[in-house]
Amino acid sequence: MVGNLSDLIDTVQKNCMIADARHARDMTMCTFLLEMREYYRWEMEIPYGARLPKDELGDWLNARESEWDAVEDEDFAPLPITDGGVDPFEVDAVNRALVPHGLVYSSGLGHFRKPHFVLAELKRAEEREGVQVLVAGCEYARDLIAPPAALRDGAIFLRMDAVRRLLWNKYEEWQWKEKDSALGRAFAHYDFERDIERGLDRMAEAESESMILHEIGEARAGRLLGDDWEAMLGGLNARHAELLARAVRDHLADCLVTLPTLIEREAFGALHFYLANLSGLRRALFPALPAAYAAWLDDRKLERLADLARQGEAHWLGVARRLMDACRADPAAGEADLRELARGDLASVRL
Repeated sequence: MVGNLSDLIDTVQKNCMIADARHARDMTMCTFLLEMREYYRWEMEIPYGARLPKDELGDWLNARESEWDAVEDEDFAPLPITDGGVDPFEVDAVNRALVPHGLVYSSGLGHFRKPHFVLAELKRAEEREGVQVLVAGCEYARDLIAPPAALRDGAIFLRMDAVRRLLWNKYEEWQWKEKDSALGRAFAHYDFERDIERGLDRMAEAESESMILHEIGEARAGRLLGDDWEAMLGGLNARHAELLARAVRDHLADCLVTLPTLIEREAFGALHFYLANLSGLRRALFPALPAAYAAWLDDRKLERLADLARQGEAHWLGVARRLMDACRADPAAGEADLRELARGDLASVRL
């Protein structure tokens, strides 16, 4: 049962502080400052779009780094849910106690094995394809990085606060960019120019569904790839190799579920936003996808996108298995093999 909620919030936030102390400064300076600005906005409950006070923000940054120095070597604390406490990574046990009280908790390892923790209001719980979906609302404790959705221990955790913050940041970023773009088409679809608040609400609802679809795809991909995939990820040391492997699995998940479903539903706004966020390594690995999107813009026929998703399902499953084979055959050379695959045939895929 849940005891003192204030103590629980403080403990989760302390664990968040320890995780940030160990990993936050691994980011590039630009990314670090951007994330810290948004974290400050969340912590101080400053509305979207409001100007941040420069001097106060600077003082907060300095104070936070001092706090990190003080806790970096501490162990993560057990959560005060039972008399003996519960391990902060025992998500199922924690949620069995919290969900009946309208709360939800998530923890796990993200990119480069950084721990993430969040405690929030539970907006709703449902089941999709045998997978539990827990939708979080107001967040009471969180760490610096806020992934909007994640598949943890077979359950999907969706964070509506993080979804809205992501969309608002994309909207602000778009103000300085070319208007006639996939991102611009997405905002136009949700009528941001006429009513920003209503547009944000509509877009958050649509994109949260896209994120759930992606995580369902991740669950399907996990069943196809088995435990060897997670073992491979856990053994990678090079960041680029991990990013490559995650990008391949993302494409597999999206070809399995996200893209076919959005196409079947004719969810045009979500398709525009999906292509707007296809960037970096994911875009480089799948050049056929933006080409199919451009063709759809010309003829408004979804068949080419649908065919590409069907072909991509088999293609990315084969690529993922090749990556596992490369690491399994020679773990010492596995990461070099991954980098070679990224530079070679994967980068020139034309489905």
